[in-house]
Amino acid sequence: MITQMYACVREEQTADPATAWRNFRAARDDLFRFHPRSPLNEAQRANFTGLDYYAYNPVWRVMGRIDTDVKYETFQVDSGEAGQLDYTRAASVHFAIDGEPAQLSLFWIEGYGGGLFLPFMDVTNGRRTFRDGRYLYDTIKGADLGVGMDEIVLDFNFAYNPICAYDADQTCLPIPEENKLPFAVTVGELAFT
Repeated sequence: MITQMYACVREEQTADPATAWRNFRAARDDLFRFHPRSPLNEAQRANFTGLDYYAYNPVWRVMGRIDTDVKYETFQVDSGEAGQLDYTRAASVHFAIDGEPAQLSLFWIEGYGGGLFLPFMDVTNGRRTFRDGRYLYDTIKGADLGVGMDEIVLDFNFAYNPICAYDADQTCLPIPEENKLPFAVTVGELAFT
């Protein structure tokens, strides 16, 4: 279902990114409310009225330039019952928001199906957004807004919380220091309450 949801977003976003974002939000709310593997427990589902987001802002939809000339480093995480999960820095992504240059590392998840992974933190964490950061890409779960060999779509309006934001028994992958942005990302999903 998530893969299909992102396929619809990729198709819709070229014509109307704001509509793609609204449809994305509605689809995620349906998954949280009705999917048998929702991270919400029964009591949370009974009171669930939808996930909270900042308002859509087209300034936060940019193209990132992929640079694979990076020092490969593998981060290892004990993910509880699932065992150890490793992710390796595979590239850096260079972009600008409102003319200000920025950079994030792009990781490859080792094992467990592999895939690109782009987590980030910013100065809103622990205030308006989840304290441990948010994700922009996780291709294992189908969270892919569009990527090529040299470019990647970075639409921070689609930033979402990791599963541990809703279920404390779940393990979050720690976000390396290099992916902590020094400014506020005022779009995407807000902290779950």
